[in-house]
Amino acid sequence: MTTSTTTLPQVMTVTLRDVKRATWIAFFAWTFAVYDFVLFGNLLPAFSADMGWSAPETTNIVTWVTIGTALVAFAIGPIVDRIGRRKGIIIAVAGAAVASLLTAVAGPLIGILGGVGVVFLVLVRSIAGLGYAEQAINATYLNEMFSKVYTDPSQAKRRGLIYSLVQSGWPVGSVLAAGSVYLLFPIGGWPLAFVVGAFPAIFILIAARWLKESPQFVNRRAALALLAEGRTAEARAFAAEAGVDIEDRATPLRSVFRGESLRALIFVGIGFFLSWFGVLVFVILGTTILTAEDGKGINFSDALVILIISNATAFLGYLFHGWFGDRIGRRNAIAIGWVLSAISFAAMLLAPSGGGGGLTITLYSAGLFFLIGPFAALLFFTGESFPVHTRATGSAIINAGGQVGAILAGVGVTASLTAGSSWIDAAMIWGVVPVFIAAILILFSKNVNPKVARTD
Repeated sequence: MTTSTTTLPQVMTVTLRDVKRATWIAFFAWTFAVYDFVLFGNLLPAFSADMGWSAPETTNIVTWVTIGTALVAFAIGPIVDRIGRRKGIIIAVAGAAVASLLTAVAGPLIGILGGVGVVFLVLVRSIAGLGYAEQAINATYLNEMFSKVYTDPSQAKRRGLIYSLVQSGWPVGSVLAAGSVYLLFPIGGWPLAFVVGAFPAIFILIAARWLKESPQFVNRRAALALLAEGRTAEARAFAAEAGVDIEDRATPLRSVFRGESLRALIFVGIGFFLSWFGVLVFVILGTTILTAEDGKGINFSDALVILIISNATAFLGYLFHGWFGDRIGRRNAIAIGWVLSAISFAAMLLAPSGGGGGLTITLYSAGLFFLIGPFAALLFFTGESFPVHTRATGSAIINAGGQVGAILAGVGVTASLTAGSSWIDAAMIWGVVPVFIAAILILFSKNVNPKVARTD
C-alpha cells in the first residue's frame, strides 16, 4: 500500500487563461507602481518650494532617495527567489502604496522634526523603490508563465510583443501621474495626489487572489522538499518530469555569481547600467539640454513638446522592440536599438541649434525611440538569461544597477559642467558614449532563441 511519504507531488501546470489573467494583473500592477514612482518627480518642485529647499538641497535629497531606491530594488530579488513571484508582486505593489501614503504626511513631519523629517522622507521614498522593482519581478514572473503555455514556435515568437504591452505601463502610468497632478493639485496640493495614488493598489491586492504562482518556482521548491526528506531518487525524478534543475542548491545570491548566471550578470548588467546614463541625460535632463543656452537653445514652450513625445515614443518603442526581438532575437534587437539611439542623439547634439527646433525634436524623438524601446526586450531577455534558481535575484541586481547608473551619470554631468564643459559636450560624453558602449557589451551575453521558451 502506497503511503503519503512515498507519494510524489503533482507537477504544477498553468492554463492559457491563467497566463492571460496574470498578464493583465501584471500590467496594472506596473502601471500603478509607475504612477507613484513618477509622481514624486512631477511634484518635486512644489514639494521643495513648500519645504523651502534650495536647488542644491533638493538635488542632495534626490540623490539619497535614488541610492535608497537602488538598495531596495536590489534587496527584493533574493526575497522573491525565496518566497515566490506572486508574493513579490504583492509586496511591491503594497510597498509603493504605503510609500505614497507616507509621502503625503512627510511634509508636516519635516516642518515639525526638521532633519529627522527629511530622513523619514528619504526612507519612505526608498521604500517606493519597490515600485521600481516591480518591473524586474514582472519580467521574472511572466517569463516563467509564458514558457508554460506559449510553447510551440508560432506562439513563442509572440512572447516579447505581449510582454512589451505589459512594460508599456510605464508611459501609461506617467500619463496618469501627470493627469492627477493637473486635476488634484489645485484641489488639495501635492499631498492629495499622493493619497489618491495609494488607492489603485487595493485593486491589485484583491486581484492578486487570482494570480497563480510560477510553476517553475513551485515545482523546484517541491523537488527540494523531497531532497530535504532524504528522498533523493524521487526528487531527481520529479525534477526531471517538471523540467527544473535542483543541482545548484546554494543561496541565489551565491549562485548568481557562477556559471551562466555570472555571464548574464556581467554583460547584461553592465549594459543595463550604462544605458541608464542615457536615460539620465536624455530623459530626466532632456528638457534642460534642449533649452540651455549652451545646449540646443530652443524655446521652452517648444521644449515642452517633450512631455508628449517622451511618453508616445516610449509606448511605440516598447511595442516595436518587443516585436523586433521576437524576430531577430532580443539581444540583437537591444544592440541595434541602442546603436541607433547613440547615432540619433549624437546627430541631435551636433545639429544646428536655436530656432523652432524641428530638426532637434525629430532627432531627439528618434533617440528616445531607440533608447527607451529596447527596455521591453531587455527586461524579458534578462529573465531568459537566468535559470529559475537565480532569475529574480539576477534580474533585481541588474534592475537596481540602472539606478546606480543614473547616480553616477548625474555626478559625471555635474563634474563636466563644473569644469567648464557645455551641455552639448557633457551630454555627448555621459549620454551618447555610454549608450553606444552598452550596445556593444550586450552582444557578449548569451543569445537566446526567441522561438524556444526556456522552461527551467
